Amino acid sequence: MIIGEKIRRLRMELQLTQEELADRTELTKGYISQVERDLASPSIATLVDILEALGTTLGEFFSDEKSDEKIVFKQEDVFIKEEPDYNMTIRWIIPNAQKNEMEPIIIDLEPGGMSYDDEPHHGEEFGYVLKGEVELVLGAKRYKVKKGESFYYKADVDHKLKNNSKVPASVLWVATPPTF
Repeated sequence: MIIGEKIRRLRMELQLTQEELADRTELTKGYISQVERDLASPSIATLVDILEALGTTLGEFFSDEKSDEKIVFKQEDVFIKEEPDYNMTIRWIIPNAQKNEMEPIIIDLEPGGMSYDDEPHHGEEFGYVLKGEVELVLGAKRYKVKKGESFYYKADVDHKLKNNSKVPASVLWVATPPTF
């Protein structure tokens, strides 16, 4: 079996770019490219990280049979990406969500923090503020959303979250189809 070809096929099925896979695995885009072209052989630990980001396991990857889909996810399944330039941390709480209909994350915003600017796309998004308060920016409109409140919108305009307060904020954010 050619490992790189299978990794590339899984990545393409999830509609991830090499850069997006690299971000989720803390590897470089160049290294992902080399692995996919079988010019580099990842260590077992690196292969496990790549496969987790692609929503599969070593056993499933090397098996021709479909196994039962994972239902319950634990703290050790969470993938965390810190973005100091944005004063933000993203936690992918369902690691294989890219292959599902929706993708939930928890986004933590420090005071002055913000999410990435997300361009209009097909789909809908939902959020629930777990802690603090955020400003939801939808095109030219702005909405203040406090702890215990939620938001829901069609993602057909530019959108992002900002924390204009002096305390940290945390939001459960769900996109359908997956875009994070």
